[in-house]
Amino acid sequence: MSDHVEEQLKALPAKPGVYLFRGDRGEVLYIGKAKSLRPRVRSYFQRGGETRAQIAQLPDRVADVEVIVTDTEVEALHLEQNLVKRHRPPFNVRLRDDKSFPYIAVTVEDDYPRVMFTRERHRRGVVYFGPYANAKKVRETLDVLNRVFPYRPCEGPQPGRHSGIPCLDYHIERCLAPCVGYVSKEAYREIIDGVIEFLSGETRPILRELEQKMKDAAENERFEEAARYRNRLFSVRHLAERQAADKRAVGTVDVLGIAVDGDRAAVQIFPLRDGRLIDRYGFHLENAAGQDTSALLEAFCVEYYGSAPSVPPQIVVPRGAGDTTALAEFLSVRRGSQVEVRAPVRGEKRRLQELATENARVALESDALQTERRRLRRVEALEELREALNLESLPLRIECYDVSNIQGEAVVGSMVVFQDAVPKKAHYRKFGVRGFDGQDDYAALAEVVSRRFSRLHDAASEDYDESFAATPNLVVIDGGKGQLAAALQAMQAYDLPRVAVISLAKRVEEVFVPGRPDPILLPRDSAGLQLLQRVRDEAHRFAVGFHRQRRDAKARESIFDTLSGVGPARRRALLNHFGSAERFLAATQEELEGVPGMPAKTARDIYAQLHKAGRA
Repeated sequence: MSDHVEEQLKALPAKPGVYLFRGDRGEVLYIGKAKSLRPRVRSYFQRGGETRAQIAQLPDRVADVEVIVTDTEVEALHLEQNLVKRHRPPFNVRLRDDKSFPYIAVTVEDDYPRVMFTRERHRRGVVYFGPYANAKKVRETLDVLNRVFPYRPCEGPQPGRHSGIPCLDYHIERCLAPCVGYVSKEAYREIIDGVIEFLSGETRPILRELEQKMKDAAENERFEEAARYRNRLFSVRHLAERQAADKRAVGTVDVLGIAVDGDRAAVQIFPLRDGRLIDRYGFHLENAAGQDTSALLEAFCVEYYGSAPSVPPQIVVPRGAGDTTALAEFLSVRRGSQVEVRAPVRGEKRRLQELATENARVALESDALQTERRRLRRVEALEELREALNLESLPLRIECYDVSNIQGEAVVGSMVVFQDAVPKKAHYRKFGVRGFDGQDDYAALAEVVSRRFSRLHDAASEDYDESFAATPNLVVIDGGKGQLAAALQAMQAYDLPRVAVISLAKRVEEVFVPGRPDPILLPRDSAGLQLLQRVRDEAHRFAVGFHRQRRDAKARESIFDTLSGVGPARRRALLNHFGSAERFLAATQEELEGVPGMPAKTARDIYAQLHKAGRA
């Protein structure tokens, strides 16, 4: 413990609040809350005070302790939730979704929100529902929802195609054409609220509304309209009942089950709405080593319900959850009314809770089995490479290099890193090649490799880069003999430790090694070749993506720099209106005149310049 930290511990208040542990560079390592800050924070630095294996490593890395005092423990819980979301500390328990499962996402922060299929669950400003059991169910649900709620199916944060004409979805009553102003933001928001209400399990208001509209249309002899409402009513009923299990005596609750095994934990949620089991959600918790059920449950509920679209009036938790008073108060504030958190002793709720716990245990075992299979596959791949390439040791750190350009324009290079046969994206690096003119892939590759290895021993420099300071066990070059020779020549200029270098040619996946004229051909189904292919393809993807960024930026600059009457403000207005340089170039004169704030004469001048037609 440093003297600075020791002085801070002496000055801690004995009040409720939140504490932040920071490292040498000011990064937040851990965030926690306490009823009394002084004994809780000091316990981390006392011998035997912290039994969790991972947290026991924390005190040696703490360079600064920051505390925020609150009036109550519930306020501390709210503050802890916000700070954890903001900083994502590496030592805190973190929620990890089953990424293979699909979700329904609602982009609530857009002016005209979208309702869409996704497999991600991490973007801010988006409400997620799921994970669901399979993708087909999600797509069927979205199809029915779009018939009942005519939300826009087009992509992007803004609706439409800027053509001023509604698309086909408007004419088949799948959209209300917000792109041309046929529906107000307020009316469209009511549609999205209905979608969220339905996906949250509240189906009765929607059913009543559709039934009333059907009756009104029939009474006024609008029979075709009444038939459409009837069909929508049947669709919603079918969607609501398709996987519903009837437990009416249970009411509206979320049943939580949790299973812990070492440093891993899994949580299963059974959401029941009006006694109907509408789905099952599964999650995994990271950094769970040494945590008891109470701490894990609190960490999960704070993160999950902190971003959930709604909170039910009752949360059923496992026995052994401890004192849940603070958690219940936190959820009550989040819901806006009383929320009960309880562990059932008998009856149907206890049976459902035991079932959720059993599902969590099965999910944890399945995840452990899949993790072990992936680990063994990675070990097999590294062993195969060591034997096939005659390496001195396992290639634990593999670096791969590639260059990308089009006829010598926007030449870039990429470096990707695989550690233990897994991508280490924090160590990926991009290179803007600037040492020559024209197209010369060999020279470009030599420059990239040279710049990388020139910084191998920069651990003490001011611009220290952890990725460049690490020594690879194996260097992979995307290409054939020529690219391999260029990379070797660039590396010979530096006093390097023994680093194996190979190249992988795309045509028949030939592996070239120095000093051997014939390539090594690995079996197509070998784990070693598949690992090399993943590394090579990742380097190619990374290089091509960077090249496109540079090319697009240069294209935008060259287009607007040649246009008279277009300064920075009008450039932003044009890009915001059309979305891309390509759409801007394809715009008609009328569309240019429709840009907000663009004078008609300036729009005509721009059109004339783009089309070389003389000034209008």
